Amino acid sequence: MNISVPFTAPVPGPHNAITDVPGVRVGHVTRIGDGFLTGTTVVLLPPSGAPAAVEVVGGGPATRDTAALDLRSGGAVAHAVVLTGGSAYGLSAAGGTLDWLAAHCRGARALNAASDVLVPLVPAAALYDLGRGGTFTARPDAAFGRDAAQAAADSPPFSPVEQGCVGAGTGAVSAEMKGGLGTASSVLAGGTVVGALVAVNAHGSTLDQATGLPLALDAGADGEFALARPSAAEHAAAQRRLAEPARGRTGLDLPNTVIGVVATDAPLDPAALRRVAAAGQRGMARAVSPAHGMTDGDTVFALSVPGSAITAADPPAAVLAAAEAAFARAMVHAVLHAESVVTPFGHIASYRELYPHATAGPA
Repeated sequence: MNISVPFTAPVPGPHNAITDVPGVRVGHVTRIGDGFLTGTTVVLLPPSGAPAAVEVVGGGPATRDTAALDLRSGGAVAHAVVLTGGSAYGLSAAGGTLDWLAAHCRGARALNAASDVLVPLVPAAALYDLGRGGTFTARPDAAFGRDAAQAAADSPPFSPVEQGCVGAGTGAVSAEMKGGLGTASSVLAGGTVVGALVAVNAHGSTLDQATGLPLALDAGADGEFALARPSAAEHAAAQRRLAEPARGRTGLDLPNTVIGVVATDAPLDPAALRRVAAAGQRGMARAVSPAHGMTDGDTVFALSVPGSAITAADPPAAVLAAAEAAFARAMVHAVLHAESVVTPFGHIASYRELYPHATAGPA
């Protein structure tokens, strides 16, 4: 029997961010200039960690420790999640985060080891931004992961999350337009909080080709995006610019990806968490077209963060619907908060540059 959940406009948390989920903190390292246009974002969890799952749908992922989250292994507890630029090279940032966690006595006790021997679990996913700052070898390393973890730890609980060209979204591109990092959250009727954090580096477009508006605009809360419909002239001009040759750039047609995290304070088992990650992938498919291609590394992590004082349970179907919508909304915010960049790689225009009248209001 199919159970459907009627659509209701989301009710965002205080910051409309993944950090509205109790116990979740976010830190970024952003590097722009001297050949760099890249960065790393760390989602830091409570010292005890949080049950985690993953759904990898794209055909070209760059990931670390996703096998540990496989349901066939019974699931696992993660202590942080790393989203990073730098493609496979950038995964070294996760090693830096692991070192930070170990230095701060966070991790699971190793089997048959002394009680002070801890091994943190740090799943990670990377997107392809190599060379976009002008130098192919300018990419995240272990120091990025250590510093982003420290930035997350230094942030107060329930802090707002910087969006746009920061962290893992620094060098992101979406179908010739500047991508970025975005976040969103929902508070359900029973008090459950669901939040998403996404780096949009999609091969496909995040825009409705008929209107120029973001594809997932309808997933938003009332007044969340504050966009006006572009005029026909503005949309036509933007489409012409996006259709131009790469203007001397190389690399925009190389492998791209969307990577992100969905977190909730709902107590979920590994199988339910896997469905939350799959709901994030459905949200991705609402916000970009096409999604999940052979050169995309589309990866979504899901986290059930303990320690919330939830007094009323929300039905699983409502949590899944909120996860799907939050992921799609976070992708819209990533695009709307992105800023144009000019590097030796070339000029990459943002949505705000391409559609200045549509975005005259706040995003």
